[in-house]
Amino acid sequence: MSYLVIIRGPLGVGKTTIAKKLAVKLKGKYFSVDKIIKKDKLGYDTEDGNISQKSFLKTNEVLAPEAKKFLAKDISVIFDGNFYWPSHIEDLIERLNVKYYIFNLQAPLEICIKRDKDRDKTYGVEAAKAVYKRSTELVCGADIDATKSEDLVINEILSFL
Repeated sequence: MSYLVIIRGPLGVGKTTIAKKLAVKLKGKYFSVDKIIKKDKLGYDTEDGNISQKSFLKTNEVLAPEAKKFLAKDISVIFDGNFYWPSHIEDLIERLNVKYYIFNLQAPLEICIKRDKDRDKTYGVEAAKAVYKRSTELVCGADIDATKSEDLVINEILSFL
């Protein structure tokens, strides 16, 4: 049985790393919301100091048809992104119309800032703070402590599936 897995959380929490490794474990297909935001230059339209709902809904327009192709072949799809707008999540779930799981990766702000600083392309402290505030305000899905090892985080997620 295939399903949708949404890995969400603040900048620097480890979403991409976990989502990619989870996709390998599940023999699923990984999708990056951030890649579409960058590729289609959707990050310039802002709302309340963050990337707008409209921009994130456009990512669903691009990614959902591709995801449907895999779901039709009984291959699960794993999305990673901040997912801080409820409309973004609701729209994606509606478009894909499959069983879904949402996982919130959580870590203290200081860890997220450090992880962002340590990557090749850093977004900076202010961006990390803004996304942290926005993404932690939304309550949905299962909370996962992302300060643990990657294997422990993945195993905890797998225990829900």
